[in-house]
Amino acid sequence: MSDIAATVASAAPEAADDDGIVKKKKVGVFFWIFAGWVALVVLASILAPLLGLQDPNNANFDAINQGPTTAHLLGTDDLGRDILSRVIYGARVSLIVGFGAMTIGMIFGGTLGMVAAYRRGAVDSFVSAVSYVMLAFPALVAVIAIVAFWGHDIWKITIIVGIASIPLVYRVVRAATLSYATREFVTAAKSQGATDIRILTRELLPNVLPAIISFFLIGVASVIILEGALAFLGLSVQPPTASWGNMISESRTYLSQNPWLALFPSLAMFLFLIALNLIGDSLRQVLDVQDSKL
Repeated sequence: MSDIAATVASAAPEAADDDGIVKKKKVGVFFWIFAGWVALVVLASILAPLLGLQDPNNANFDAINQGPTTAHLLGTDDLGRDILSRVIYGARVSLIVGFGAMTIGMIFGGTLGMVAAYRRGAVDSFVSAVSYVMLAFPALVAVIAIVAFWGHDIWKITIIVGIASIPLVYRVVRAATLSYATREFVTAAKSQGATDIRILTRELLPNVLPAIISFFLIGVASVIILEGALAFLGLSVQPPTASWGNMISESRTYLSQNPWLALFPSLAMFLFLIALNLIGDSLRQVLDVQDSKL
């Protein structure tokens, strides 16, 4: 986290107050609260085997549908499995699908978006046409159909959702790049003989990075919601493997008997999604490059 904080601090644009004194934009206290929550969830999911948690798939028929106790801090489910353990292990699935799918989308869609906006002409026309065709088809229907046909493995789900996100990422990154592709600093770099790769990576990428980061985090949140929707349809990872989505789905039958089954995974998902959206918006404002500095 210290490296991230240093990067944010050094990249923060400056703003002048009424007296002409230049000050750097700063993130608020809520940014650090939610960043801490995201870091806690990520670290807990990665280090889950080292935390001394109960086996998330171990059934205990002597402790079925119990509320929070000292033995089970968040209670147990309909098979006596520890909810805390399943929430933490379930975060792994949601995070792998969310971050993995958006990483695939950003690598391919983001690269195509920047290249198309910079090169324009036939390249832009062709890639944009393909993206329009892909966006015209309902992505959720396509994901459901492919997952149902190909299988419910976590990596298959990640790849499918990642590919489905490419055209949307392409449109966002292309739009962000277009606003800078014809600016004076790009023209100056061309006149000095800079290569296309250098212009894309050294001139354009730093300027579109705020939009990329913000959309990436919001996209991760959307993909986690999509995984939850797939779980409700029985198309996510199969039981007994836990994910936030299938935990909420499985709780429907026993909701009146044991509301803890739905409350804790829903609360974990809700807070994580809110945190991602707030962090993305804050970073966009802090890292945004002002026109006066271009």
